Amino acid sequence: MNTKTELTQVDAKDLQAIEYRGQRVATTEQLAAGYGATEQMITNNFNRNKSRFVEGRHYFKLSGEEVEILRNSSRGVQISPKARSLTLWTERGAANHAKILETDQSWDYFNDLSEFYFTKRDVLTAPMDPAAIGRKQLALMVLEAEEKLEALGLQNQHLSTAVESLEKHFAKGMTIPSFCKCLNGVNTSKVMWWAFSRDWIFNEQRDPEKDPRWRVASYARDKYLTEEETEIKPHGKEPFRKKTPVLLEKGCHRLYALYLKSELPMKTTWNGEFSHDKAVYTPEAK
Repeated sequence: MNTKTELTQVDAKDLQAIEYRGQRVATTEQLAAGYGATEQMITNNFNRNKSRFVEGRHYFKLSGEEVEILRNSSRGVQISPKARSLTLWTERGAANHAKILETDQSWDYFNDLSEFYFTKRDVLTAPMDPAAIGRKQLALMVLEAEEKLEALGLQNQHLSTAVESLEKHFAKGMTIPSFCKCLNGVNTSKVMWWAFSRDWIFNEQRDPEKDPRWRVASYARDKYLTEEETEIKPHGKEPFRKKTPVLLEKGCHRLYALYLKSELPMKTTWNGEFSHDKAVYTPEAK
């Protein structure tokens, strides 16, 4: 008789930190234990919802030598010696799994992960002693800080110019896909799922076999998006009202800023140029 292996939940603040490519990540086992699921449930949910996960953004897939290197470098993290491949989940990936499971436990544990694990609070607890830093290292740190400030200034200048150009692009009542159709290279078939992964919208449709019914999530409501109601009168059926998420002007600006940072889902045929077509600008009533 097979017995079910019980996974032991560890408080988010007590998890042994795993870092990969400069960011904190969690294993499938850690998510499963914290979310009150099994590793197989996490894997199955991933396989059924692959369109919601982007490799390098939501997860990293390790195999062969990479697994061995992580196994030897991660103190206190148990990685089975039989494991030949390993999936590591970023904060966004962990959020997607919490949404798919949709349980109080998964959301509570994700909130703890976000606050106590992924934020790397421990980095801030040990102030650096300048006396212990060599002159060369200190000089490099100063140069790096100056480069970051310069880059930030250029970014703000670029963004300011971009926002001004949006006055010819934004039209009141635009949906996210219609806005993105005017942006060069954006994959509009994936952009609503992208907005879903950022908590801008949620899917009201519970049947996975049917098309999503998108609604504005509380995070983005009256900040980036609002809803327009349309009365639908099907022939021979009772009329009903359909709610459609539409962009506010601030949401348009935010979406364009993320576009310039290459954070929107892009087509494989994209030529790497950031540009947009002109559209009639309709200012919102104050």
